[in-house]
Amino acid sequence: MAEKKFYTLDDFEFKDKTVLVRVDINSPIDLVTKRITDTRRFTAHAKTLLELSNNGAKIVVLAHQGRRGDDDFLPLEQHGKLLSEILNRPVKYINEVYGEKVITQIKSMKSGEILLLENVRFCDEETGAKTVKEQINSPMVQQLSRVSDIYVNDAFSAAHRNHTSIVGFTYVLPSAAGRVMEQEVNSILNATENPKRPSVYVLGGMKAEDSYQIMKKVLDIKNADRILPIGIISYLCLLAEGIDIGEVNKEMISSKGLIEKIPEVQKLLDEHDNIIEMIKDVAVDDGGKRLEIPINKLPSNRPIKDIGSKTIKEYTKILKDANTIVFNGPAGVYEEPQFEIGTHKLLEAVANSKAFSLVGGGHTIAALEKFGLANKVSYISTAGKAFISFLTKEELPGIEALKRAYKHG
Repeated sequence: MAEKKFYTLDDFEFKDKTVLVRVDINSPIDLVTKRITDTRRFTAHAKTLLELSNNGAKIVVLAHQGRRGDDDFLPLEQHGKLLSEILNRPVKYINEVYGEKVITQIKSMKSGEILLLENVRFCDEETGAKTVKEQINSPMVQQLSRVSDIYVNDAFSAAHRNHTSIVGFTYVLPSAAGRVMEQEVNSILNATENPKRPSVYVLGGMKAEDSYQIMKKVLDIKNADRILPIGIISYLCLLAEGIDIGEVNKEMISSKGLIEKIPEVQKLLDEHDNIIEMIKDVAVDDGGKRLEIPINKLPSNRPIKDIGSKTIKEYTKILKDANTIVFNGPAGVYEEPQFEIGTHKLLEAVANSKAFSLVGGGHTIAALEKFGLANKVSYISTAGKAFISFLTKEELPGIEALKRAYKHG
């Protein structure tokens, strides 16, 4: 493990301290009922919040929901109720982020109490303050820091944002990573800094651009012994190899603006054909039925919806011998029973493996849960874009801010 780069909850005494905690409970919303449909992030942050509460901190929670102009840009009242249910203790919600009412409420808090402030993105300075000076001088940072002792960032999934509640407080308060932040960073570093070999990356899903960026980076830094493309990126690999996948499938690739990526994918395949393992067959939708077709029998004008049995056999053999596995994105349309086989069998191989396994991506996590495998992998990241950014060695403003706070004491 790399040397310590930021403070954690282990480095502070919290009894009777007012602690600002930035969490990420931004959640999917049913656009008809406006109700939250997935509580995974609430459950993840419960560990940090309960630890602070049990240690006698006065906890002031900062969070966001949606973005301005979108249908899921909502107040956090229901988030407070859900948080209270999951923590099994009262969470008071106040419909402002700062101001006299908020300051008075914070000053009156008792040890162990939890207060959830309003959606920080309701404040212009959350996303509008770009420079350090603007963030430090913002009403949010100025007012809340005066009544707080410590800042804790537990929002790894928002750490790629240079937003005021993510970065600004680290300049004016002692700052630490919460348990989610700490676990996410350590788990990704465990998989990417001197990983146990062989190290295998399974890259799929609908976001081929993400898969390509991960593939490119891990090949560049020699982190992967094998890469197993599935989902859309595997179809791009076929096209890059000059294989006709059929008009209906090419149109799908084109509609995602990915045709221009083909030369770049071809370059990776040419340079790393010993690492990138191509799929051997596909499963297409033949009038609602699963039909498997070897690659040398393509093209097909039926939609490709999964990998085939030969690919599953080959890939599971590679996964069985791995010591580190990074898995991001399903193999196909796992929501349809006839096309769930690829995703199911690969995730099953990961679950049964002796390897350290790191799984990310909303659809992959949903598939893990569907197949009852969620508790059989080493670590599940709920971070989305921040997960991809950290995997590809981008600097994340939220993490850099914690590092700077650690360095400067």
